[in-house]
Amino acid sequence: MLLQIIINGLLKGGLYALMAMGMSLIWGVMDIINIAHGSFIMLGAFATYWLFTLLGVDPFLSLLPSIAMLFILGYIVQRYLINLIIRSSAFITLVLTFGIEIFINNLAQVLWSADVRMVQVPYGAANFSIGTVATVPIVRLMAFLLVIVISLILFYILNRTTLGRSIRATSQDLDAARLTGVDVPRTYAVTFGLGVGAAGAAGTLWSILFPITPMMGGILTLKSFVVVIIGGLGSMLGPLIGGLILGLTEAMGTNLLGATYENLIGFTILVLVLIIRPKGILGGTD
Repeated sequence: MLLQIIINGLLKGGLYALMAMGMSLIWGVMDIINIAHGSFIMLGAFATYWLFTLLGVDPFLSLLPSIAMLFILGYIVQRYLINLIIRSSAFITLVLTFGIEIFINNLAQVLWSADVRMVQVPYGAANFSIGTVATVPIVRLMAFLLVIVISLILFYILNRTTLGRSIRATSQDLDAARLTGVDVPRTYAVTFGLGVGAAGAAGTLWSILFPITPMMGGILTLKSFVVVIIGGLGSMLGPLIGGLILGLTEAMGTNLLGATYENLIGFTILVLVLIIRPKGILGGTD
């Protein structure tokens, strides 16, 4: 049973990590806590659901269209909305992203109703056994492997490309980046687009594994925030480590206490991390 709990926790933790990567990227580069992050995850989930329902597109194949659509949406939102108050106080940016979240959630509820939906693929129940002690669902394993692939792609973009160097330079020293010719508004828009695109990818995988609803974004924003705080800003490994820790802890805690306490467990970890190591595991020290 312990091995099964660990497997379940790691597979779910991988999805948490992908959810948090987009938030961590935007927060670390632009110093904006995107309250609408969970709503973008929701849009990615519904993009996959409608592609599957209306056109019969396999949800795993809809990953690229979902990322592309959410990237474009994120780019537009930042370039023509958030960019207007980019140098305002943290409170103003929080209010704006909160307003974006409310708008997206209510528009989705009007368009699609509040019904709970799920992408039900024919191979959804497929699994394989590890001896006689544990079972690994194929769909969850595929989702976990895709999280690793997407993480490696993001790591490559940020560390091995001109765009990535522009993003890192803007994050480290804005004035110096401007002096070296970096187009800061465009870099911010692309960064936000990448973060929202990662949220779209997380939404696609979430729709395959769990039920979806237009109002699911709030709790996903909070979980992403918890993962970022646990892992710490400033490293691509931070969200991955934070996601795996949260996934394992939730799996073990819900096995002992029941599924009702899942969210309580996550926020308890958040409080402990803020007390013991406020900058997170990989966030450095004061």
